[in-house]
Amino acid sequence: MASGTDETDASRTATIRTEHECPATVAAAVAPDNTAEMETRVESGAVVTTIERGTTGGLQSTVDDYVINLDVAEAAAGSAARFGQRTADARQTTTEQTTDTNGYRETETQ
Repeated sequence: MASGTDETDASRTATIRTEHECPATVAAAVAPDNTAEMETRVESGAVVTTIERGTTGGLQSTVDDYVINLDVAEAAAGSAARFGQRTADARQTTTEQTTDTNGYRETETQ
């Protein structure tokens, strides 16, 4: 222990940077689970989360929880992107199938 430093007053900090196809979506998905000691942001196409805790054990637990939340958020963002693409593809197919040769829709889809 350094002279004049009380180890119990020192905080521990971890910064986790991960790259994702949809970083804003992933950041938005993990942010509700952040505690007061956490900050999540998007920087240069990556999700960056800084965690500050008073103890090493607390930091480790929070990082472990965050990594699991991040994994779930990434899976959800991927599913949302695939669903959005399938929906857009379905709308295009429906429009093509319901348009007659004069360019008028025979049926209305919603």
